Amino acid sequence: MTEKTILIVDDEQPIREMVEFSLERSGYRVVEAADAAEARVAITDHQPDLVLLDWMLPDTSGLDLARALRRENLAQEIPIVMLTARTEEEDKVRGLDAGADDYVTKPFGPRELAARINAVLRRAGGEEGDDILEVGPLRIEIAAHRVLVDQRAVHLGATEFRLLKFFVAHPDRVYTREQLLDRVWGPNVYVEERTVDVHIRRLRKALDGTGAERFVQTVRGAGYRFSLRE
Repeated sequence: MTEKTILIVDDEQPIREMVEFSLERSGYRVVEAADAAEARVAITDHQPDLVLLDWMLPDTSGLDLARALRRENLAQEIPIVMLTARTEEEDKVRGLDAGADDYVTKPFGPRELAARINAVLRRAGGEEGDDILEVGPLRIEIAAHRVLVDQRAVHLGATEFRLLKFFVAHPDRVYTREQLLDRVWGPNVYVEERTVDVHIRRLRKALDGTGAERFVQTVRGAGYRFSLRE
């Protein structure tokens, strides 16, 4: 298995060293950055498989950096795990809205962090084979991690890609948040149900302007479904 590269972006050197020691013992290659500027250089030079991003950085906030990365072709599909001392649910939602795939609160144990990273990487790398899903104007090329709407490319993050792939493979059926967490995020992954709402919004935003955003439908009191019928 190819060694995965993790970029840790945190201005506190002791935290970077602790994370590096723990992740290297777990078989990862670790690259460090103390601020957003160093992070951008590291992403260009090392093309990490995942970014561990602190909420508070000296030159910008982790939220702003996450938003910026999600707009850039080079980094928009790299999974991001936010590190922060903030524990309020609203802060977690803000982190997810900014583009994070998961959220770990300080203080955290090395084993917990490694488990969360493993889970995010499994979800991001779980697309195998060369299958193609097509429905209406949508075409999903699974191996290439590519989404086209009427031959127009749509850029999705890893979680939104898996969510859309699941919906397209199971059209016209309503799924609760709990069911989507189980099917898309996987069993035994402890993610709040509200996380589903955040990623649904991100999926619709990515599809906005293509006409396909209307296919991702809210069924009030029940959950969500994908349907070409309105």
